[in-house]
Amino acid sequence: MEQYGKILLIAMPVFLLLVLFEKWWGWSKGQDTVRNMDMISSLSSGVTNVTKDVLGLSITIISYGWMVDHLAIVQVSSRFWCYVIAFMALDLTGYLVHRIDHEYNFFWNAHIIHHSSEEYNLACALRQSISSFFRVFTIFLLPAALLGVPATVIGVVAPLHLFAQFWYHTRHIGKMGILEKIIVTPSHHRVHHAINPEYLDKNYGQIFIFWDKWFGTFQEELPHVPAVYGITRPAKTWNPIKINFMHMALLVKDAWRTQNWKDKFRIWIMPTGWRPSDVAEKYPVFKIEDPYHFEKYDTKNSTAFSVWIWFQLFMLLGLVSYLFGNIASIGSPGIFIYGAFIYLFVYSYTEQMDQSKQAWIWDLLKTIIGFTILFQTGDWFGAKSILPQIPYIIGIYLICSSIACWYFSITEGKQLVSKVSV
Repeated sequence: MEQYGKILLIAMPVFLLLVLFEKWWGWSKGQDTVRNMDMISSLSSGVTNVTKDVLGLSITIISYGWMVDHLAIVQVSSRFWCYVIAFMALDLTGYLVHRIDHEYNFFWNAHIIHHSSEEYNLACALRQSISSFFRVFTIFLLPAALLGVPATVIGVVAPLHLFAQFWYHTRHIGKMGILEKIIVTPSHHRVHHAINPEYLDKNYGQIFIFWDKWFGTFQEELPHVPAVYGITRPAKTWNPIKINFMHMALLVKDAWRTQNWKDKFRIWIMPTGWRPSDVAEKYPVFKIEDPYHFEKYDTKNSTAFSVWIWFQLFMLLGLVSYLFGNIASIGSPGIFIYGAFIYLFVYSYTEQMDQSKQAWIWDLLKTIIGFTILFQTGDWFGAKSILPQIPYIIGIYLICSSIACWYFSITEGKQLVSKVSV
């Protein structure tokens, strides 16, 4: 986890600069596809995801290393072919897992966050899950294991394969000629993120598009069908932690409420969106029926509030960068306490973005926990050795944060805007 943290110290500023560049590019061309609060929500989601990954908060049911050690029947000698096989195996696995996430109720919860933005831009690529605690699909890497591809090779290729999926989350690149037949392009992936009936649940490929063409899930972007983005049951919040568990919460409530015992068990493996008929009738949930006429979620914010939220985001990035760069020295259980504080930090200011009446409670809790850490240790997870003033800086920030949260809870109003009409 320490090595991955150091990789992210390089990757995070690169991704942030690319997101901001896309914002500037769209603005300069009169085609801005990046809304302010939506972008911050996406970036915040990315922070929660990488924090979970760095802390190793998931359990693999069958590890790839175990499969190689026990099931390999040959050993590929060529280092080049090891990497090629690893990449192809990861891409096929990505296609299969992606398709399962979309098509089954239980697994959709792990992917809903990625589709929750009602925009399509580089920032939304960073909306990644924190709700998966068990990895059950490593078995799909069996072909690579049978060929004896070392676990170290998979460990190197996997993050590269993931990062390579970032660039095509944009509306500023059109169709790409011959590449449309080989790799996943922005055009292909726009289709995947769309809620138009023509596009729904298509183009699951991650790097290569031929998986979709072979398995019957390919759909070309149509010039007369402009893509509309989001999920058919809108999240209606900027809080990425809430979004991560909203579908699972609905499944649990539906399973509890239904009077049909068969439905209590089969709801988990039914197609995504399926609900027991008695529950759907008694407890209806809003669903977008016409993707061309609905109101996007948005909040009306003052310039001062927007500046404050950006400050919160950069404060968060500073704190999480310190965690990633000092995992070994902070140690356990310190890294998990730090991680919990990061999650509370995100939850607090994204509740402010939603202008929730309870936002001040979350911020106050963040302040109390922050000061508890400062008073108990006289430090901020060892940062005092780098800069002796760090505890005072953190303390001043926490006080200012609570005051600002109280002030904006009084002055900011909530109003839904931006009606989609295509």
